[in-house]
Amino acid sequence: MHRRGFGVSTVYETLRNEIIELKLAPGSPVDEQQLSDRFSLSRTPIREALVRLAAEGLITTLTNRATIVSNIDFLGLSEFFDSLTLMYRVTTRLAATNHGPEDIGRIRSFQKAFESAVENRDVLGMISTNRDFHIAIAQAGRNRYYVDLFTRLLDEGRRILRLYYSSFSDVLPRQYVREHEDMIQAIINRDVGQADTLAAAHADQIVRQIRSYIAADSRQSAGLVL
Repeated sequence: MHRRGFGVSTVYETLRNEIIELKLAPGSPVDEQQLSDRFSLSRTPIREALVRLAAEGLITTLTNRATIVSNIDFLGLSEFFDSLTLMYRVTTRLAATNHGPEDIGRIRSFQKAFESAVENRDVLGMISTNRDFHIAIAQAGRNRYYVDLFTRLLDEGRRILRLYYSSFSDVLPRQYVREHEDMIQAIINRDVGQADTLAAAHADQIVRQIRSYIAADSRQSAGLVL
């Protein structure tokens, strides 16, 4: 018999990964009894796991008390992309100004983990290590408000980033790994202007790629309907 905490963690991590990977589609129902049967657990740890997922914005309880996988706000993507781009730029600029030696070691360690995930085509690994890489840069900038805001944006954008990797069939071109390395070098050099330029270009290519993928998918779906 599993420990209670073990059960909660198992349910939480499994569902979180399935939601981020879009294996559980946005808007799909989340049924406590079905999950209880699936994981061979009582409904109490299931509910605890769902509370954690709700806190991360991954599931939503509707007014009729039904629970669903949270929808992706495609209509609000422009605002999300604008905010994300701004945070890429400001955090990288501040890191170039304020970083200490210990920050570079942490940033490089996350970049190494990201590179390993890319080589292994580990999508969940790419998403998590990319998040950790950019948060480490934000922390090097020494502004806790920016760290909090950027963390929230990166967490909310995990499913959007899944679409980004899907657009490459999960084989990320090496040039986009090098973009991270170039940003690290600009930070080390304390070149604020270059850090800003590289961060802006990095954000822009991600936004363009995701927009293109969503547009192509929409056209294909429309064609199937017709």
